[in-house]
Amino acid sequence: MKLIRRIIKIALIVFFTSSIGSVVLLRFIPVYITPLMVIRSVQNISKGESPIWHHKWVSLENISHWLSQAVVASEDNLFMEHSGFDFVQIQKAIEENKTRKRPRGASTISQQTAKNVFLWPGHSFIRKGLEVYFTFLIEHIWGKKRIMEVYLNSIEMGKNIYGAEAVAREYFDITADKLSRARCALIAATLPNPIKYSSAHPSQYILKRQRQILSLMGKIEPVKFD
Repeated sequence: MKLIRRIIKIALIVFFTSSIGSVVLLRFIPVYITPLMVIRSVQNISKGESPIWHHKWVSLENISHWLSQAVVASEDNLFMEHSGFDFVQIQKAIEENKTRKRPRGASTISQQTAKNVFLWPGHSFIRKGLEVYFTFLIEHIWGKKRIMEVYLNSIEMGKNIYGAEAVAREYFDITADKLSRARCALIAATLPNPIKYSSAHPSQYILKRQRQILSLMGKIEPVKFD
């Protein structure tokens, strides 16, 4: 028993030291690769496709401010106010999912960022627990501006496309700082499923969502970072 307790103690020390250390490190250096990028590459290989991804890190100042406004309006309108979790939306999702065939999520931008950078897709209790842990860390170590910067640089925005700069170049042949308000809303409209839906060739459903997001963007407070 002493040996088992010692092994568990060492494992916990290693886990907390390495996880906190990685969060601190990524507070200052760009996130060039995420677990999802690797997973998608493996999936591509299994299909006989090239294991490539389009991704280019840029600072938040080099991303159109409309994109921050669009993702907050569509994904997490309390992003600037909550501490990582929107408990009102979580409770609503729990109640709605009692009758929905397809469960509705209530993940904040902070939770999505934690998942994208440190974890893997899934719905197990262990993964959700780790998501809560890493969300707490990035909220307190990174802050809102860095979370948004990492989110907009790492989120999947199309097949083999990750981040604002990549989607701007691949789909619109411009840089991320040149994205218009309408295009930012269009990109945000596809985020629930950027593999199924394309901002380059939007369906009528996505165009409808774009109009809804544009309306919401005008109703929330401007997203500003100190």
